[in-house]
Amino acid sequence: MTDGSTSPATAGLRDRKKRQTRAALATAALRLVAERGLEHVTVEEISEAADVSSRTFFNYFPSKDDALIGDHAVDTARFVARVAEVPPEVSALAAIRTALAEVIDEMQADRELWLLRMEVVTRNPALLPRLAALGVEAERTMTETLAARVGVPPDHGFPALLTAVTGAAFRTAMLRWAAAGGTRSLAELADEAFDALAAGLPDPRCTR
Repeated sequence: MTDGSTSPATAGLRDRKKRQTRAALATAALRLVAERGLEHVTVEEISEAADVSSRTFFNYFPSKDDALIGDHAVDTARFVARVAEVPPEVSALAAIRTALAEVIDEMQADRELWLLRMEVVTRNPALLPRLAALGVEAERTMTETLAARVGVPPDHGFPALLTAVTGAAFRTAMLRWAAAGGTRSLAELADEAFDALAAGLPDPRCTR
């Protein structure tokens, strides 16, 4: 029993239903905003499209914008935990790429949803300040994690720089993936970006 009254099977079913409801709300929000634009979609309409109440919507997301851009706090926590699990003898750069593998698998499994999310964000720049604020917090957490991994203070330049350049590398891979309509492998695009970082970003003409 998990709490004295709920069996593990029941708890697992409950968690699965919660994940399904969250996904249904996010999908409904993205599809409606893609069709009508950010200013022409309400929480009530999103909830109706997902076949839940507005009250249920707010159990999962604090705002319409959050339903569109995803749960960055949870995603960051999971990713940082993955980085921490990579053996310490692995370089910090390689550890980040290793930790990204599961993230990339999940994104490719939900390819249509992720491509739609990227399209919605691109077409609705009002979402960018919220994304930027979340990005700053995610980078702070990642910088602290990397500092602990390599044994330097959080204000050392290396962890912050590595966080910034690997974030840029993965964003570049995602943008190329979206530009190709998801027809190219996101994992291969990420490998290209990280391989270039590991090689010191040589000019393409020097690698031919």
